Amino acid sequence: MAFRDVNARRHIGLQQLSSLALAGRTLLGPVKSCKFIVDEITNESTLICSAVRLIESLDLTSAAGQLLNETIQAQTKEFKTGMSTLLFLVGAWSNAIVECLQQNVPVSAIVSVMSEGLNSCCERVQCLQISIHDVNKELCSSSVRPYASKSKTCQTGCDSLPNSQLFLYFQKDISVPEVIPMNSCSHQDDDCNFNKHLVSPLPGFDSVASLVKPAGDKSTSVISGSGVATSSCNKQKLTHSRYFSTLGKSRFSSQQGNFQGYHLGPSADSCECRGLGHLAMALSHGNETSMKLLQSIVTYQQETAKHSGSSQLNVADIVTCCLVGLPESYSCASPGFVTLVSPEQVTVIKYFEDKLLRILLIDGDLTEQYRHLGFNRPCNVRTIVEHPSLQEGDLWISSMLDNLIKFEVNLVLVKGNVCKNLMESCIANSILLVSSVTWNVLCAFGEVTGAQPVTYLSQLNASCVGSGAQVELWKACDGRAMDLGELVPVRIKAQGLPLLTALLTTTVASKMQFIEDQFWTLMYRLHHALIDKKVFIGGGAVELLCLSHIQMLVEQPLQLPNQNAAKEFHNPWQAASARGYNSVVLQALASGWKQYLLVVMCNTTKAASELEACTSVDNYLRKAADCGSPSAYILNEFRRGCLLRDGAGPFTDHREGLKVYDNVTAKTEAWRRALDLVLLVLQTDAEIVTSPRKNQLLNSHVSSEFMFL
Repeated sequence: MAFRDVNARRHIGLQQLSSLALAGRTLLGPVKSCKFIVDEITNESTLICSAVRLIESLDLTSAAGQLLNETIQAQTKEFKTGMSTLLFLVGAWSNAIVECLQQNVPVSAIVSVMSEGLNSCCERVQCLQISIHDVNKELCSSSVRPYASKSKTCQTGCDSLPNSQLFLYFQKDISVPEVIPMNSCSHQDDDCNFNKHLVSPLPGFDSVASLVKPAGDKSTSVISGSGVATSSCNKQKLTHSRYFSTLGKSRFSSQQGNFQGYHLGPSADSCECRGLGHLAMALSHGNETSMKLLQSIVTYQQETAKHSGSSQLNVADIVTCCLVGLPESYSCASPGFVTLVSPEQVTVIKYFEDKLLRILLIDGDLTEQYRHLGFNRPCNVRTIVEHPSLQEGDLWISSMLDNLIKFEVNLVLVKGNVCKNLMESCIANSILLVSSVTWNVLCAFGEVTGAQPVTYLSQLNASCVGSGAQVELWKACDGRAMDLGELVPVRIKAQGLPLLTALLTTTVASKMQFIEDQFWTLMYRLHHALIDKKVFIGGGAVELLCLSHIQMLVEQPLQLPNQNAAKEFHNPWQAASARGYNSVVLQALASGWKQYLLVVMCNTTKAASELEACTSVDNYLRKAADCGSPSAYILNEFRRGCLLRDGAGPFTDHREGLKVYDNVTAKTEAWRRALDLVLLVLQTDAEIVTSPRKNQLLNSHVSSEFMFL
């Protein structure tokens, strides 16, 4: 048996990976240069900003391209974030490995050193992890600070407060200020007169958020419209502001009903209450629109949660509805399930408004030819006509309609498609059919209405039908029912239904996919941060520490007999011959992270060129090495807001003083998946020979290209 020795000039797989990854270079970082994908058949274009949409749009005919697609899909399925990082590192490490091959570095050395080097870096960066509890406290404390303006309006508002103990803090892009209490529990004498001073909103502002007093809590005074709550120990707590939710004049108010004044948790500490709102901001990486929408969703879920404990985010109860034709300012979160139906069904919806409906759930398609997954036709039955005639089809429709009328079904939610003729018959008989409903929505309605999903209408019986559903036309923030032409938004709700719909709007049809992808990316960043219960500090800190760590390993090469030195890695790499290639391979591994930082800094215009970005990164690496403790130096620079070029790190938000964070598991898994893919393609270029051609190869002029086992 023999296998062909890898020849860098013929290493097509790595070259293909590099070419494919190059197309996603502009998608890296918080400031993305979006791409238009044009359909060659319909000539319709779509705006994309994610690696997933890019790979889906490319013609991946090569084996390497298929492997890349499967790797990105696996990352998407598990995390919904980190795909652009994965795609970029695949290209960067492919180029680095090709350079190693050109220097005659053995494949075995590349595989072992890179794998162990990545494991070592993943262990090293654990010191940059911060628990969610600590992040909440840090974010709250950093956002609460006095506003030092000497404007007349602010002075008037402050003078109306007792002992000037309340100060106003303004943040960019926020129209309503937060009222921040600065007094301590020792000033108890002011509590009795506190309400008298705050009988109206602060001068100069049209509205301030209301507060909600917990049921049975007699120690808290609530001043409607003031945004301030006081307790018996005079520790005023700001429990809500427009910054985290919606108000009477907000664009969300008409859809969210009692959506003001929600706490973000049961803790008495206001930082804990508002922690998820701050965390969502820190994980948004500058995506302000999706961040505000997510904060509204978090607020609603926390208020409606019946249990106490740490703050949670239930992604399963969140769905999206894309409305093309409305301005983006109409985007909001609406309780219940909002979906799109045909204009022909509007008459049925208006007829059912303010009525309780009997609901049926269909787990599959509502068509005559539909058969559930795993269905096997009877062996002793011969099919004469596969497709029934029109008359026979009418009999099926009549039979299904009779079943619905018999059990007085008003509303049918179908997981799959619906027969067009059956839909028309149901509309004529005032039965509302809604198709393409996801499984989690069916389950949610089943729990609150008592409906049991069925696969076929022939299985319908009285116990399968639920009750208590309501339906109405969805109305925009100005109170108007929307008619978007081809489709009409409708809201389906029920008592106790936990579903919450994020309505995403835009007037540009090609931009809708872009907006939806951004929303779900931020949603899952927060979701996985709560699962991990920790986050990485952002601003390029993790990648910078990886570079510093590898630089240390290169300058101080490992001696295998020395156990203390070998502790950096999990095993002795098995071959002493690999020892001489450590420096080259580790530098190749480090080049991926360095290119990552350079490209992000250039994409965000924090550096005019890659040369300028490289100089900045090298300068910080030198300072970290001179400090003696690179991790302590990087952590200190992050807290000062000076990481990477005077506070202008790759992930630094444009809003002043806002720290940014990254997911832990999603980031490290993107690294591992990228390297595993590159090493897999590297090793599969070895051609295995097991036929009698072995002797022919030994005597041929190409025998030097094979290694015989």
